[in-house]
Amino acid sequence: MAWIYLLLAGLFEVVWAIGLKYTEGFTRLWPTLGTLAAMAVSIVLLATAVKTLPIGTAYAGLSRDTCNFDN
Repeated sequence: MAWIYLLLAGLFEVVWAIGLKYTEGFTRLWPTLGTLAAMAVSIVLLATAVKTLPIGTAYAGLSRDTCNFDN
């Protein structure tokens, strides 16, 4: 289950990274709120995953997920 949390954390990280573009410097309310929510969800899911997985493994998995979706 930790790997699923990690995969979802990676997806939400991609969402907030893309969302930053639409916030226009955090001047637009709804894109800003969506981006901040995606950031919070990503961190919570990562924290949940590292309760089971070693932090190095989790970070490597998160980085791999994010890099694969950014290309």
